[in-house]
Amino acid sequence: MAGLLSTQCNSALNKLKLLRNNPALSVLTSTQRKYSSKDGAGIEYLHKSVVPTMHYQKSLPRLPVPKLEDTIRRYLAAQRPLLNDEQYSNTEKVTHDFQSGAGKQLHEELVALDKNNKHTSYISAPWFDMYLSARESVVLNFNPFMSFNPDPKPEYNDQLVRATNMVCSAVRFMKTLRAGLLEPEVFHLNPAKSDTDSFKRLIRWVPPSISWFGAYMVNAYPLDMSQYFRLFNSTRIPKYKRDELLTDDKGHHLLVLRQGNLYVFDVLDRDGNLIKPAEVHAHLKYILTDPTEAPSFPLGVLTSENRDTWAGLRQKLLDAGNGEALQLVDTALFCLCLDEEVMRDHIHISHNMLHGDGCNRWYDKSFSIILAKDGQAAINFEHSWGDGVAVLRFQNEVFKDTTEKPLVGPGSQPASVDSASAVRRLGFKLDEGLKAGITKAKENFHAAVSKLTIDAMEFKKGGKEQLKKKKLSPDAIAQLAFQMGFLRQYGQTVATYESCSTAAFKHGRTETIRPASIHTKRCAKAFVQQPGQHTVEQLQGLLSECSKYHGQLTKEAAMGQGFDRHLFAMRYLANSKGMALPSLYQDPAYAAINHNILSTSTLTSPAVSLGGFAPVVPDGFGVGYGVHDEWIGCNVSSYPARNVHEFLKCVHKSLEDIFTVLDGKPIH
Repeated sequence: MAGLLSTQCNSALNKLKLLRNNPALSVLTSTQRKYSSKDGAGIEYLHKSVVPTMHYQKSLPRLPVPKLEDTIRRYLAAQRPLLNDEQYSNTEKVTHDFQSGAGKQLHEELVALDKNNKHTSYISAPWFDMYLSARESVVLNFNPFMSFNPDPKPEYNDQLVRATNMVCSAVRFMKTLRAGLLEPEVFHLNPAKSDTDSFKRLIRWVPPSISWFGAYMVNAYPLDMSQYFRLFNSTRIPKYKRDELLTDDKGHHLLVLRQGNLYVFDVLDRDGNLIKPAEVHAHLKYILTDPTEAPSFPLGVLTSENRDTWAGLRQKLLDAGNGEALQLVDTALFCLCLDEEVMRDHIHISHNMLHGDGCNRWYDKSFSIILAKDGQAAINFEHSWGDGVAVLRFQNEVFKDTTEKPLVGPGSQPASVDSASAVRRLGFKLDEGLKAGITKAKENFHAAVSKLTIDAMEFKKGGKEQLKKKKLSPDAIAQLAFQMGFLRQYGQTVATYESCSTAAFKHGRTETIRPASIHTKRCAKAFVQQPGQHTVEQLQGLLSECSKYHGQLTKEAAMGQGFDRHLFAMRYLANSKGMALPSLYQDPAYAAINHNILSTSTLTSPAVSLGGFAPVVPDGFGVGYGVHDEWIGCNVSSYPARNVHEFLKCVHKSLEDIFTVLDGKPIH
């Protein structure tokens, strides 16, 4: 039986590799994942899945460690457009020396280590370590945001109504997840076969140790859900040199911030059930009408500090007798931030949801739901515990539930309960040292965010539909437009990063797609610097080449076949052994390719209006984008070293030129 299963496993994994050639698998996006809701789930649950939530987790395939020669080949291909001939020749030599020397040894050790840790992936521990050991502020450097679309019914966008509904839906999601009733996260390539009640009734009886293969037989790919438990009752605790993640699922309370004041109240009763929505409504109304003034020394701003600084100040807070209050913050189900400002436009939303004023946030919570005065809502999340797959699923479910089955409405009356005794405003004992620390944290926060500029662009002359008709990858064309835009503005090709989920594997995190290639460089030069020297057909051919190559890179990354994580894991292994750092990692070209001037990430979802993050380097751009059916949107951030407004004009011009050529017309 074991031998037969092993053969089946190998066969299934080989077929999984064939997915690389399937154009449907561009990136693991939410568009192919459908979550079915069963009626009769009651007020406690969003739905009752026929298939248990973690049914597939045990049999998920393991993240492959790529072959060393493949990693070397892919690395050199990604370096080629960034280097001149002399630099490339040097990097080629250093890289081949690594392949036959230190790299060979590190790779063999990594493979052996991986074989001894079959319960996880080779990247999981090093990746957690990278995030938790980083000492920079989580604000701008790590925490991203994703904003909700407004409720289609305008009267439900009232701050109190929407906050109440979102809290109730979030608790229902948590209850559904913990009861094992949340639909498993599955990537359906043929939903008509796999996303059906009959298939689900069948697969639930297949043992968890082989259930993945059953799903695989109908072209469905269950995704890793190991990060989900960190969504609730979780926080990142600052510690000297390396932070810790804390999850304590016994907490029944919600953390609410308003005007820098911190409040808690129980949203679960003693049996662990959601309290009446009218009571949540009453408690939130009480907080929104609390006349307490904003504190002169708001504690939340400390979570925006350098991690070692914050660790020292947290210890002072504990020494001053604030342990119980901090524990309530850390173990709260999640954080709800009720802001006083009305949002003026998309740019204001981006600034507010990405960083805000620093005082009405607790950036260390696994996630915060932020609600502006006008009901504009977003999620800001701490990044060390997860990669956004779990957060996006949560956001999709909360949006669907609050818009389709809201539990309170504009005409609802809050319950007649004693909110004054149910809601507790947390007080903190602060000595002069802590007050000075908070003042300094405020100064540092404002100095950092004042340097950030955000701008947005919407290209309305075409989108996914038109590109697919021309047999071009929409993501490839968006990425090409960034390459063209940067070339037009700055005259060069630079290190570019696109995030790709590897959640198709057990404990997968992300892999990097490297969109800057010899193909995009050739194509961008033709469009930007030599438009008159090429026929329309030649330009169309260059677009097609870029699309094919980007499609290949994307599929390789989604299958765990990039080069970045492999090289990172070997470097991590060398460091942990105290080895001298191999010359590949000391090559200036290695530093340059990891100085990602263009850091990009895409998502499209019915729940999300826009997403964003800060640049990852001082002279970079943070590019959040979405390719929609009929239009393409970008939300881009920069620091003073770059001009984001000019960049977006150049990207817009690039998209105009691309769509002009696709229409068979010449560009000038």
